[in-house]
Amino acid sequence: MAAASGRKFFEELGHLVSKTVIVEDTKETQYEGTLLGYDPQNMSIALGDVKGKQGVLHHRVFLTGSSVYRIMATESPFNLDGLKERLERVFPNMVQSFPEAGVLVVMNKIRVDETGVIEGTGPAADRVRDVYNRFISETT
Repeated sequence: MAAASGRKFFEELGHLVSKTVIVEDTKETQYEGTLLGYDPQNMSIALGDVKGKQGVLHHRVFLTGSSVYRIMATESPFNLDGLKERLERVFPNMVQSFPEAGVLVVMNKIRVDETGVIEGTGPAADRVRDVYNRFISETT
């Protein structure tokens, strides 16, 4: 059970990569920027385009794991499961989910993620694109 929860923790943290986060260190200093990556061994993190004190922008900030107190997401995660459910209504038993990559594969040839169809052409890809666009307009 501990291994599964550890995997889930890092899966959730992985979903925040390339997203805006607020990181608070042990001295209660806050950094808001894009999470570029993290080291799962010691929880050190890299942030990009960081807003510092008095609005000063820093291109990169690296925090050691021992100084990271909290990481807060500022955006809601993309509802990949909801999109999968919607696509399965149109393409029953033809949708595979790869949550660790944030990708759905339809008919073993059309790849879609939170940005839309990223691979695939033709009428089926157009249909996936339509379902995606409708899903986005209804959930935002």
